[in-house]
Amino acid sequence: MKSLFLATAAVAAFAAAPALAQDAAVGSVGSSYTYSEADVAGFSGDADSIVVDASFAAPVTADWTVSFDGGITINLGDEPGTDDSSLNGRVHVSRTFGDVRVATFAGAADGGEANLWSFGAQAQTYIDNITLTGGFAYETPEGVDADIWSLNVDGAYYVSPTLRLNAGAGWTTAEMGGLDTDAWTANVGGEYQIANTPFSITGGYTHAELEDLDLQIDTLNVGLRYTFGTDLQSRERAGADLGRTVAGIGGLASVF
Repeated sequence: MKSLFLATAAVAAFAAAPALAQDAAVGSVGSSYTYSEADVAGFSGDADSIVVDASFAAPVTADWTVSFDGGITINLGDEPGTDDSSLNGRVHVSRTFGDVRVATFAGAADGGEANLWSFGAQAQTYIDNITLTGGFAYETPEGVDADIWSLNVDGAYYVSPTLRLNAGAGWTTAEMGGLDTDAWTANVGGEYQIANTPFSITGGYTHAELEDLDLQIDTLNVGLRYTFGTDLQSRERAGADLGRTVAGIGGLASVF
């Protein structure tokens, strides 16, 4: 975990540089409670955790933006011998073409014995009160012979600049030691910014299935978020919410 923490800190410092130079950063800091229930071949179990995360974007030029998102997940279970926390972080570099933003990203998530490295791309288009996002990611655990490919789509509808409703879906295929397996996810969520304050309430639900293992996971989360620099809709259009819609299993570590 130490190596990932140092890498995450370095990425954060790199992303902060243009913000400090131009004093134009937009982003948010939040905390949420997450409850997950898993069913494997008729056997079930549950777990809960606290996620603390932050994200921000800062313009480099009129068209180019650097964004950062990262967080820590604290597991609330008391199983002996288990790591009770994990870290994740990503840096995105994006360019706008009118109402379209195209981004690439690189990041890592702490996977216990091995870090999970991820690389990918995203594209967003802004149509009135709607934001549509699509993306893909390649991930590989450090020191493990595994290749993981993911695709995802997301749609966000802004009832107002301070109220977002969103839904998305994703598909993942993994090759590990000569074995292939597929998984898919679907999610819904939303965020409401309390009138005349920078604080908002967040919530979401995610369903994931790994058919080859007859595994299903349902996850609920609710939280509180502080936004700086703007409202919710402008925050997303500034590139500060790219982490919310990133593809891949590493992206599930800080869903908000």
